[in-house]
Amino acid sequence: MLAACLAACGSAPAMAADVDAAWILRQLAQPAPSQTGFVELRGSALLKEPLRVEGQYRRPDTATLVREVRAPYAETTTIADGKVSIARAGKPPRVFALQRVPELSDLQASFGALLSGDLAALEQAYRLQASGTAQRWQLVLTPKAQALAARVRAVTLRGREGELRCIETQPARGDLQRTLLGGAAGAASGVRQADALAALCHDGARAGSAPSRPGQDGSRR
Repeated sequence: MLAACLAACGSAPAMAADVDAAWILRQLAQPAPSQTGFVELRGSALLKEPLRVEGQYRRPDTATLVREVRAPYAETTTIADGKVSIARAGKPPRVFALQRVPELSDLQASFGALLSGDLAALEQAYRLQASGTAQRWQLVLTPKAQALAARVRAVTLRGREGELRCIETQPARGDLQRTLLGGAAGAASGVRQADALAALCHDGARAGSAPSRPGQDGSRR
């Protein structure tokens, strides 16, 4: 699962309280069209430090997901109508069936379930474990199907109030993949140290900074 998902909106309880998966999905439910920036870190044994990828996720309608990479290269991936189109400047788009790329198919299905608040659909594919409070929560998705579990060990969503700020994907093999979204991605501007980016993902703010109030981080509300 790509990391792939949007900062979302919703009203949060005024007081801190334990949360459950149903409450989190109610906060993340967001109608199309929607969009959010992202900063993604890709680890590799071949790299001295994780590769930093920046761009934007767009959901122009309920059946389409667009991932636009803006740095360090330009690439647009569009998932729609059972097909995947990958376009780079100066080259013709590559188009192929979504079923050829199971991880993208999983992304589209999970992404749609998250933004529609479809708890039942997520529970069919994952075991869900929620924890935290409205001010800082996490939702761990563990695949049930053997085919998906062979590729992805777990996906952890981290957020604050009604905003999904970070997705951590632990593949069955390889390094943790971390994607910062929305306000967290904005706060990551100019930050390249892996530990500092991890702090933004886990804590929701840079060390020493004051937590932002709802509506100050650029997310749609």
